Amino acid sequence: MKLKWGKSLTLLLITALLLMLAAGCGSKSETKTDTPATTTETPKTDTKTDTKTDTKTDTKTDTTTTPAEAAGPELEGDFEVQYFVGGYGDGFWKEAIADFSKKYPKLKIKESAGPKINDQMKPRWIQGSPPDFVYIDGAGANATQMVKDDQLLDLTDWLETAKNEDGKLIKDLLIMQPVKYDGKIAPIPFVFGTWGIFYDKAEFAKNSWAEPKNWDEFLAVSKQIKDSGKMYPFIHTGKYPYYINGGLVDTAVVVNNNYDGSILDKMQALEPGIFKSEPVKKALDQVKQLVDAGFIDPASAAINHTDSQSLFLQHKDAFIPNGLWVENEMKKDVPKGFDFGFIPSVTQPAGGKFVAIPYTSTVGVAKKAKNPEAAKAFMQFILTEKYAVRWAELTGALDNIKADLSASDKVSSLSKQASGYYNSPDTVVAPYIELNADVDKVKQDSTQALANGKITPEEWMNRMEAAAEKSRGKK
Repeated sequence: MKLKWGKSLTLLLITALLLMLAAGCGSKSETKTDTPATTTETPKTDTKTDTKTDTKTDTKTDTTTTPAEAAGPELEGDFEVQYFVGGYGDGFWKEAIADFSKKYPKLKIKESAGPKINDQMKPRWIQGSPPDFVYIDGAGANATQMVKDDQLLDLTDWLETAKNEDGKLIKDLLIMQPVKYDGKIAPIPFVFGTWGIFYDKAEFAKNSWAEPKNWDEFLAVSKQIKDSGKMYPFIHTGKYPYYINGGLVDTAVVVNNNYDGSILDKMQALEPGIFKSEPVKKALDQVKQLVDAGFIDPASAAINHTDSQSLFLQHKDAFIPNGLWVENEMKKDVPKGFDFGFIPSVTQPAGGKFVAIPYTSTVGVAKKAKNPEAAKAFMQFILTEKYAVRWAELTGALDNIKADLSASDKVSSLSKQASGYYNSPDTVVAPYIELNADVDKVKQDSTQALANGKITPEEWMNRMEAAAEKSRGKK
């Protein structure tokens, strides 16, 4: 399927958002074992738990609104919401759903949630009995694949005129515009953030290690760290290779393409030969440099995100590629005195620009939803400045709505540090892309094998070209 993208992210928009907040984004990961499903009342709460909950809500409150701005006060019947519980917790969704149920008391709301919810709900999506509203995030979730499988409702016309609860056009409030698939919009970006390389500024100062600003400096300090015998220079999440892809590989691809992010769009479109292009080869050679130098912790090969992050926090490793959510996700385990350092990329040459690889998690309405009007109304309910603030306060992350967050006292130093990069003309923000599920799996597996020293850059490129060709043949 040929994919056509909407407006690319611009540095100006990102700067505007980040000047208003601190970023720390969500986790595409599985974290804990689900508990048995329960049916309970849904009170307004800020509690965050990593458990699967099936919750029905029936609460009375005022429902005054207008049909132009929401589905209307007469919403009724069953309404099911699916959301992944990971690094962001579930506090936001529980609060928003409780508030929504008060506005529409005739709705019987069921929450299907948890760290393994995507796999648990997959049979229902395949069988044509999905929930009404879905937050697409976490392991096993792929918005592009859902569009390809015709599982999401076309929201193109709806978004043109849809207003949120404040009567404002939603499309005018979005920082990142939705991806267009064959000119149509289905999932709407809800979360905004970027990948990068993290380290402990305090530990670096203690050991007189220079904080790197380019590839040569990164290699030099990595050698110092290795020679010290105190820790490995670099660890990544081998079980989920999209961490190292976002924090290292993709930045190197853009750097080696003269900072032109359109090469990622070409990858997304599966353009013939793109995975064997010179920028890709140079990027993979940089990964191989780390492997050959012995800078990568062997423990990376099979561990998940929380294990790799724990080793990083314990100073077993100096650098880790990750997303801006990491501080919030690991806040209970951050040692006293640990000072998060952040750099969008380390793959650029001396004097080069930084490259930021963005990520998002989206929301959508199931094409076979039994209550699509309630799903649209819920989308209008949460895509407001009020809930942008609440998302930030409850998760430490940015959502995709322009909002003034200056009054919040929960802005982390990490987020302020990140905003400094995005406020600089020396930072290039690449377009957001998402490969289809089949090709993406080959990319993740190939990068893991490359980082583990199991395959060469040439083998990586051959695998990807073969996967792209196979996918093109299915269209």
